[in-house]
Amino acid sequence: MKLPALLINLVPRSPALIGRVALITGSFVLGQWVFTDVIHLPGGGLGLMVAGAGVWWLSRPSIPARFDAPDSVQGWIRRCKEVLDQFEDLEEGEDDVVALRQQRSEALDAVLQRSEPQKVSFVNSGEGSLEDHPDVQTAIAGSTPLSISWARPLSQTGESWVWPAALQEQDVLLYVLPLPLMAADLLWLERVPANQPIWLIVSWQDSSTWVDQLQALQAQLPQRLSGQVLRWTGNQDDLSEALAPVRRLLEHPQRNLEITRKRLLGSLHRNWQAELEQLRRQKFLGLQQRTQWLVAGAVFASPLPTTDLLAVAVVNGLMIKEMAGIWKCSLKPEVLQLAARQLAGAALAQGVVEWSGQALLGVAKLDGSSWLAAGTVQALSAAYLTRVVGRSMADWLALNSGVAEPDLEALKIQAPLLVAKAAEQERLDWSSFSQQGISWIKELARQPGASPNPA
Repeated sequence: MKLPALLINLVPRSPALIGRVALITGSFVLGQWVFTDVIHLPGGGLGLMVAGAGVWWLSRPSIPARFDAPDSVQGWIRRCKEVLDQFEDLEEGEDDVVALRQQRSEALDAVLQRSEPQKVSFVNSGEGSLEDHPDVQTAIAGSTPLSISWARPLSQTGESWVWPAALQEQDVLLYVLPLPLMAADLLWLERVPANQPIWLIVSWQDSSTWVDQLQALQAQLPQRLSGQVLRWTGNQDDLSEALAPVRRLLEHPQRNLEITRKRLLGSLHRNWQAELEQLRRQKFLGLQQRTQWLVAGAVFASPLPTTDLLAVAVVNGLMIKEMAGIWKCSLKPEVLQLAARQLAGAALAQGVVEWSGQALLGVAKLDGSSWLAAGTVQALSAAYLTRVVGRSMADWLALNSGVAEPDLEALKIQAPLLVAKAAEQERLDWSSFSQQGISWIKELARQPGASPNPA
């Protein structure tokens, strides 16, 4: 009888759980004997393995993992240059690698060379504008030079609701907001880039009703914008007083430019990470294919459960090590191993092995052959488990890209979602996996004692 890889590492060591572990283990052994030796159902005990995984799943949820963003321009520059180095490693041999490298370097230089004057832009969604007021520039001007612009009205029926790049580059945004608040305006305001200085200019003449209107508006706005509302009576003489907070903000050009540089570097880093992820996944696919069949061969050829687990643990460890290299992860090996165990436990708890075993039996019925012996089913199920865990591990590495020391407790709450997503994606590609499995079995039959690796 063989057990899926990493199960031994997932069994809790708390004395309070020994009784339950013993009960589940005994039930599994009895069930395996009944299904395999009495009923002669290949891989019959695989479904019962899910119960054992339930004992493992006793973790407390924690704060989800998040990217640890630098808090200085120099920190962002260092991160961006690290990403450029990763592009060189992953794009090596590409035809347009030189042009792409030049393009990214120029984008980084453009952000770093950003200087005065400060850029201020008036924004609206088509309802209300200050562009026609001749005293606007005078009302906002101070002792520092400014570049003032009026943006094209934002779409009221947008699908992506992504702020235009030209507006994200502004040092300060002034959003002319009509009342009552429209859905389009609210959607745009909810998507204002983080750390983007913005003020909301509201025209309201009646002072006796302004407090009620302001409270109603603040209740609808995102929390970080509730204190950014500037009331203007509509009188041209009052415009300078209404914009006084903006003038005070603009009196600190170096601080504002520093905030803009950090925001633009962060945006550049996110965009580059998205491009990198596509390259990483392409490289990971080859590693995933190779590893899953090494695991299948190890499980099928192993004479004893102990050597079976040892071989599979070694193969999975090598896969994780290579994945860390693909994602340029600086985490310690034991941290990555623990993360992989968390994901493997979640996969077992969600019945990935049970589902793949049942699907393989269905393939056998359709194929009409008798090659699905118990060892073969377990070998292919172990390969499928490795496939799902590998994909979810890739998602986890992507989420934690750039994090020096993530909170591993966070993985306990993220693992089920990552595994469920990976398993669903792999089920959509089940026909490809099953065909590879059939090729693997046929090749194994032609070469006794070998562990073929299908393409």
